[in-house]
Amino acid sequence: MICAACGAENRAGAKFCLECGAGLSLVCPNGHPVAAGARFCDECGASISAGTPAPSAPPAPSAERRHVSVLFADLVGFTTASEQRDSEDTRELLSAYFDTCRRLIERYGGTVEKFIGDAVMAVWGTPAANEDDAERAVRTALDLVAAVPELDPALSARAGVLTGEVAVTLGAGGQGMVAGDLVNSAAGVQSAAERGTVFVG
Repeated sequence: MICAACGAENRAGAKFCLECGAGLSLVCPNGHPVAAGARFCDECGASISAGTPAPSAPPAPSAERRHVSVLFADLVGFTTASEQRDSEDTRELLSAYFDTCRRLIERYGGTVEKFIGDAVMAVWGTPAANEDDAERAVRTALDLVAAVPELDPALSARAGVLTGEVAVTLGAGGQGMVAGDLVNSAAGVQSAAERGTVFVG
């Protein structure tokens, strides 16, 4: 079987090219596998002109261990405050809070991993690492805790920062970028902080 992508000869019945990894199975325009020489798909009836090679399997994401700093922060008193507010006001407050979090995290070179309810998780040390990543994470946490009462005097924030080793999914952005016990521990450090303070592990 000749690969349509690179012209390499492969054994009969091979599904992927041994030279370039391109799919060798023929598929109809709707993605169903078809036998060599078929004029129509026996699954959906689509016409097969010259046959279309099956798409190559996407490469599996790779991961590596990295030394990072993780910041967790959340609003204290938000549930009570939101019960006494109009839903539009609550949405506007959360939007302003998330915008403030994102701005401060990016100012200090961090990456927002995810927002969870009224909490934020951010990471420093991936995709690029700096020797002062831990300090950057702490400075962000201090600025974030100070900024919340400016958004609403009835609210305060607490934050936790922890530095250590995690598994980083290379090329991932946002949620799912880092994994490991450090992430859970950083959330625990945050929950141990008093309102309006930053707890650094």
